[in-house]
Amino acid sequence: MKKFIQLPKLSKRDQVAVISPSAGLPGLFPWVQDLGLERLRTVFDLVPIEYPTTRTMGSTLADRARDLHAAFSDPANKAVFTSIGGSDQIKLIKYLDPQLFLKNIKPFFGFSDNTHLHNFLWGLGIPSYYGGSIMTQFAMQGGMHDMTIKFLKHALFDDGDFELEISNQYNDEGLDWSLKENLLKVRKMESNDGLIWDGDSDTEGILWGGCVESLIVQAATGKYLPQNDDLENTILFLETAEDIPEHWIIEYLLTGFGERGWFDKFQAVLVGRPKAWEFNKQNSPQVKAAYRKNQRETVLKVVRQYNKYIPVIQNLDFGHTDPQIVIPNGKKARVISSTKKIVLQA
Repeated sequence: MKKFIQLPKLSKRDQVAVISPSAGLPGLFPWVQDLGLERLRTVFDLVPIEYPTTRTMGSTLADRARDLHAAFSDPANKAVFTSIGGSDQIKLIKYLDPQLFLKNIKPFFGFSDNTHLHNFLWGLGIPSYYGGSIMTQFAMQGGMHDMTIKFLKHALFDDGDFELEISNQYNDEGLDWSLKENLLKVRKMESNDGLIWDGDSDTEGILWGGCVESLIVQAATGKYLPQNDDLENTILFLETAEDIPEHWIIEYLLTGFGERGWFDKFQAVLVGRPKAWEFNKQNSPQVKAAYRKNQRETVLKVVRQYNKYIPVIQNLDFGHTDPQIVIPNGKKARVISSTKKIVLQA
């Protein structure tokens, strides 16, 4: 099993860095970014500072790498948060100096396209937190979700293990960021289906995974994936992004993992509830339910072709829907099928 460094915890009034290593969307919607920063101050009592490319659309990869290096190397920063995801972060990794990150260990937060940075840190033996972007979770219209706050506080301030919770309701339908008045509105919530559990073994392992679309380009690139031996006794976590991909996309990714022999190494598979609504795909509740069901069936079909026994738990509260649990990537999780519980390491 790969060894990981212990991350330091934060204290109230600590300074934290905010960067945009993917898209510079804070430059287009500064009122959304400002609300997220204010929540960092008021809800978490942290002091955020931004770096030059944070609010710049189309900034160069070299400039984004410079800001990422600066954010990690400044000892005053006790954690690093991303503003949002994007689509080109795979191109950023070659600009990064691994030794700088090993000399400046601190928690990193983000999801979606930030899967590439999570994977980069995982390869160095540095855990990170999958979730908690400034423009999405922190700047949630009408107020942050209580569960999101709770699990972010676990990641930031707490030691020890904590049990994963399941929300009774969820949201995946957005409000237009271009309308400032939407910041005062509350998003539509819908009833949650709860955990969809298949398998009856109790197991544990180190978490590895991320966004399906990002992992596909990782697999195509072939340079940044973990070594086979590093995946011994790991737990795979996956979720799909807001583009609502066809089910063959996740089927191909999982088939690739299976052909690599990785389902003999994974101890369990955790899958976040897929987002099934977007502004250009405003699906009805019935269509959304069918999409989620079909994705679950696709995942289970492929996994069971390669391993008939490991637990596969789907519809978890992480990824591109809300509320959001922050997944401690590179830390241990315990899957207890006998009581249908999942315990995460803070």
